[in-house]
Amino acid sequence: MASKILIIGACGQIGSELTYKLREIHGDDNVIASDISYNNLDVVNSGIFEIVDAQDYASILICVEKHKIDTIYLMAAMLSATGEKYPMKAWDLNMNSLFHVLNLAKAKYISKIFWPSSIAVFGPTTPKENTPQHTVMEPSTVYGITKQVGERWCEYYFEKYDVDVRSIRYPGIISWKTLPGGGTTDYAVEIYHKALKDGTYESFLSENTELPMMFMDDAIDATIKIMDAPADNISIRSSYNLAAMSFTPKEIAESIKSELKDFTITYKPDFRQQIADSWPKSIDDSYARKDWNWNHNFDLKLMTKEMLTQLSKK
Repeated sequence: MASKILIIGACGQIGSELTYKLREIHGDDNVIASDISYNNLDVVNSGIFEIVDAQDYASILICVEKHKIDTIYLMAAMLSATGEKYPMKAWDLNMNSLFHVLNLAKAKYISKIFWPSSIAVFGPTTPKENTPQHTVMEPSTVYGITKQVGERWCEYYFEKYDVDVRSIRYPGIISWKTLPGGGTTDYAVEIYHKALKDGTYESFLSENTELPMMFMDDAIDATIKIMDAPADNISIRSSYNLAAMSFTPKEIAESIKSELKDFTITYKPDFRQQIADSWPKSIDDSYARKDWNWNHNFDLKLMTKEMLTQLSKK
């Protein structure tokens, strides 16, 4: 019998692209997209869509039973920069939604969960270079705190209740298809839009702020790879480190200049600088590469070419 998949938060940056890819693989009727509103009509009109409130257990359960769901991708979350403006809302959304899905699996309504973590679990005391899988995690943002706590609960539910939950710590994600959703790494998406539209960009991070980044195609590939891996291969039930490339605003600007000669950049760091400064510069993801054959395809040069080509068409 075909796996029936529910994506919660399907209208978001990663959720929308994951929806399209999973439908491509499993068929439109086997992938149910859901969100709290109809705010992304492309997703809403691309297949079966349900209104589901990630904070309401009954809302999720009704959808699970209606469509005989066995796998949930929980993509709904309030991200880092937005979370600092609304700390309690971020805590409530990010934690309640996870508990609801974990408890559905514990009660055997569903059999498998994907829940994304983030490099935001790391903090100022974490080693910055080649951050190891197992290391000090003292996050300084609400978003990071919810992700760190979530990781502990994921492992707990696996150990205590045999819940098959899988997770990866996403770096900054860059996509041409969807607009950013309130994260600290959003500058690396905005910069391409502004380069084409205005020929200039004012970065909210300083020029030498190096952060781990990933092109959306690689992020989707990793998400599907970890979910397709045999359960015995998954040695980490908190969340896997994941990496592709690391760069600074200055380096991404240089890479754009190699395609658009007249592009200019200025720097005006805001409150997001402090968040970025607390995160790693590069990530050691050797466990993911060993356990489920993770490998990225895009470097900065290739990504810049693809971003400018696709955004030009749009």
